[in-house]
Amino acid sequence: METELPRMLHARERVIPDETFTFHSSRMRMKHVTAEELVAMNAQTERATMEIADARPDVVASACLVAIMAQGPGYHCNAEAQITGVLDREGVAAPVVSSAGALLRALEALGAKRIAMVTPYMKPLTKLVADYIEDAGCEVVDTLSLEVSDNLAVARLDPAGLREHWRKVDTSDVDALVLSACVQMPSLAAIQPVEDAAGIPVLSAATATVFTALTELGLRTEVPDAGRLLSGEVTMERAPRRAGEPTA
Repeated sequence: METELPRMLHARERVIPDETFTFHSSRMRMKHVTAEELVAMNAQTERATMEIADARPDVVASACLVAIMAQGPGYHCNAEAQITGVLDREGVAAPVVSSAGALLRALEALGAKRIAMVTPYMKPLTKLVADYIEDAGCEVVDTLSLEVSDNLAVARLDPAGLREHWRKVDTSDVDALVLSACVQMPSLAAIQPVEDAAGIPVLSAATATVFTALTELGLRTEVPDAGRLLSGEVTMERAPRRAGEPTA
């Protein structure tokens, strides 16, 4: 979230220079990607949201995807509502995006009904993510778990490895490939090359988050070399506005 999202937004500035971005973050602590630590991380949502609210942002994006999806189908709605409630108390009327909800919305925008997926997670967590996506109506045909549990080690994974990892999943009859179902796992450098090689839309939790955030800001969903999802050709409806929230 803290590396690839700013990278994409700043790359966008080079092609649309009159729309610039600042990036502000607050961390919810976690060291190992386990079910117990994911629950403990979610408990820090209110504190982190209050800190972000001080920056008076135009949109708020939340990670991590698995922390939400591990809580059971549809939980991203609860998480987004919790953040919205804190922002409201702080007088901030900004749309809220979660990486979990963003991935589901991006898959729908692409018209993807069958997908393959690569994750850094241990296999039980990958299954939770797959079950969550399937509950939302998208079949997960095949997955690859890299089985890295240390959160910092996930961030250090070389995205170049994904140019080979994707070949280990069955993409013969899918509508899209989720190259990284985790915002923490770097993937941006591999998105366009793998899409070119696979011949199908390739996205990640990070590109889906940028796509959804740009949509909620009412901006063109275009980032160079970030796959079809961010080509500017894929669009979706914005979420319903709430009282006091900007419309453009």
